[in-house]
Amino acid sequence: MIDSKPDRRAATVVLLRDRPAAHPELLMVQRAHSMAFAAGALVFPGGALDPADFAIAQGLGPALALDERASRVAAIRETLEESGIGLGLPQGFPAPALAAMRAALHDGAPFADLLADHGVTLDIHCLTPFARWHPARVDHVRRVFDTRFYLARAPRGQEATADATENIRLFWADAAAVIAACDAGDGLIIFPTRRNLERLAQFADCAAAIAHAMATPVETVTPWLEDRDGVPHLCIPTHLGYPITSEPFANVPRN
Repeated sequence: MIDSKPDRRAATVVLLRDRPAAHPELLMVQRAHSMAFAAGALVFPGGALDPADFAIAQGLGPALALDERASRVAAIRETLEESGIGLGLPQGFPAPALAAMRAALHDGAPFADLLADHGVTLDIHCLTPFARWHPARVDHVRRVFDTRFYLARAPRGQEATADATENIRLFWADAAAVIAACDAGDGLIIFPTRRNLERLAQFADCAAAIAHAMATPVETVTPWLEDRDGVPHLCIPTHLGYPITSEPFANVPRN
């Protein structure tokens, strides 16, 4: 049965960091098994937009559309809450203040109040739009999110830690290694995450990934079912930078 609740907007961040003579690492988060959506799956930090994100976005100038600004605010807020990484903050923002801000978010403090207490205005331009996915409402999808994906360089000197509530562990690895581990049974990735990891695995460093994102239009990806030689496949468009654009439906994890 299809969930009757309206689709929610969400935002997520692919945090990237370079390393010598190797593909860049990205931050993966394992969701708690108790979560209603993508339970136990490996995902990028992120979550649903709150009405308060729009209020913060109102004060960030008109250069971007309001929903884009609010999505970036949500992406920054959720990344801080889930991983302890503070994006869009002034260089040299004190680690104790960042930890206190994260703890206050967990306790339900409004993000706007925390930013005001520290005299901070978010720099939402630290995020580069990468993709937008909005699955169709079909029976195998219990919850549907209209999700924007962003790329960001991981700030130097900050340490990511699991929040032990919505997520139970996090780790850094290159995109190809995450896919290989999941194929070997050491992890679960849902269809959008796999496609985005495959796309990111093409790039030798953060600069190349970000340049690709800036040069590739962000169009909403809504996968569809298509019969190919008698085998149902879940498919996505072929012009948005994804090296693999279909998968047998029987292989697709149900979220």
